[in-house]
Amino acid sequence: MLTSENKEMVKTYKKFLVAVLIITFILSSFFGALFGFMAGNLGQGKFNLSFLKKGQNQSGYQGANGSGQTSSFPDEESAVTTSVEKASPAVVSIIISKDVPKMQDFFSNPFGFDPFFNPFGSGQQQQPDQNQGGTQKQEIGGGSGFIVSNDGLIVTNRHVVSDQEASYTVMTNDGKKYDAKVMAIDPTNDVAILKISASGLPVLALGDSGNLKIGQTVIAIGNSLGEFRNTVSKGIISGLKRNVTAGDGFGQAEQLSEVIQTDAAINPGNSGGPLLNINGQVIGVNVAMAQGAQSIGFALPIDIVKKDIDSVKTKGKIVQPFLGIRYMPITADIQKQNSLPYDYGALVVRGQQVTDFAVVPGSPADKAGIVENDIILEINGQKIDDNHQLGDQIAKFNVGETVTLKIWDKGQEKTVQVTLEERK
Repeated sequence: MLTSENKEMVKTYKKFLVAVLIITFILSSFFGALFGFMAGNLGQGKFNLSFLKKGQNQSGYQGANGSGQTSSFPDEESAVTTSVEKASPAVVSIIISKDVPKMQDFFSNPFGFDPFFNPFGSGQQQQPDQNQGGTQKQEIGGGSGFIVSNDGLIVTNRHVVSDQEASYTVMTNDGKKYDAKVMAIDPTNDVAILKISASGLPVLALGDSGNLKIGQTVIAIGNSLGEFRNTVSKGIISGLKRNVTAGDGFGQAEQLSEVIQTDAAINPGNSGGPLLNINGQVIGVNVAMAQGAQSIGFALPIDIVKKDIDSVKTKGKIVQPFLGIRYMPITADIQKQNSLPYDYGALVVRGQQVTDFAVVPGSPADKAGIVENDIILEINGQKIDDNHQLGDQIAKFNVGETVTLKIWDKGQEKTVQVTLEERK
């Protein structure tokens, strides 16, 4: 038989159960209505979950130094379109014009205008024999470039503006045309700086090519085929520090050292245009493509070009460091042929002419005591070999810097200090 105390406990328990049931019913009704509303509007496009995606695109990670950092991983498609929109106004087309003989039926090879993109090794122009007499100004080619100062400094390739008899016109993204002056040409790298008379121009941000990774996304923009301005292609970095020979099919060629390899489409006319990272920063200057291959293009690292840009801005010309020697890169074959003690390094040798001294009189090398038949083995601890040519290593330094050379001289190794001077 229940006592009065037990009866009171039963009443209290029943009241608790009733309260729980009422609260459960209210919450179920509320959330059922809420999710039903969201589902209905989501299907009609009136509601989105972008706030959830934003959270998913950010993740915290523990840095290598132990500090907690937050890294943002943007949606790639959005990042690419944003970068292109930001960069395109500062990418220009370079039109090459020249006085050419008047012809009754003049036609040209569409690939001939860009010597590093001549896939057939054919002539730049095909012309019938009948000449009407006289000359006429005609567009003979095109290239690309990008603006690096709001007062009109433009970076392009040296081979784009190498014809001293031609005139050059820059067309900006808004269709305006400017006469361009070749301000400076890099004697060792395929880089040239142009100048147009303008102000308030959009400028591309320069990135860092020293920390690139194979597989990272890149974007190429340029005047493809000399006709399609600001053509955009996307790909990845497929190789780093490549050493290639770029030629035009007529025996003209140059060595390109430590260039970036990409599978982003680089076509004739892209020469001089920017290679961008996903943030829209320039990491390279498009320079060449591999013939007979699919989607293998090359770009000069922007860190090499930065020195030229800064030099022109501060001194009005490109200033290059100068060592003052003639040398032959040593390979295993050259070592065997000449009984040399090393299969790497740079052998100091004279040229074919009597005046082609092995060491230029009065040069930094001469002042440091370097003589013919010495072998330069290292520069500032970097071994001189196929992947690290002496000229490329010297170009990384500034005029006035002192470098340490490890050399082999008369049967023994020694180190010498050399202060680099300006190339005249």
